[in-house]
Amino acid sequence: MEVTLLYWHWLVFGMLLMAAEMFIPSFTIFWFGLGGIVVAGLLGINPDIAVSWQLFCWAAASSVFALLWFKLLRPKMTDRTKAGIAREAISGESGQVIKAPTEHSRGIVRFTTPVLGDDEWEFICSTEVVLGDRIFVKELSGNTLLVDKR
Repeated sequence: MEVTLLYWHWLVFGMLLMAAEMFIPSFTIFWFGLGGIVVAGLLGINPDIAVSWQLFCWAAASSVFALLWFKLLRPKMTDRTKAGIAREAISGESGQVIKAPTEHSRGIVRFTTPVLGDDEWEFICSTEVVLGDRIFVKELSGNTLLVDKR
């Protein structure tokens, strides 16, 4: 029994693999689906390609796409935001004291733009600060800022 695969078989197969990427988010199945689309294109140009060559072209195209993704494109898409690195993102920010610290409570500083999602933070300062002073963040300790007056 001879198996004949037509271009639309590969087209449907490729689209199914690409759609499966929505349910299995590994971003590798997509490249195998794209390989199927390539074979569908080859069969559209030359419908007399043997099944063994179709499978070879699918495997080769899928491998090339996956290799290009993992070696060239993915490394360029690294996250360069400051999300998740709070200590480095907040260090050096300046704000104004809106409540001076006392013996029994921490002070509160307000920033002109929100810092890590909030524009007011509790703080601890090693030097004396008064209402209205400009202070600079040294580091973050839990939900409290460690600051300096400079």
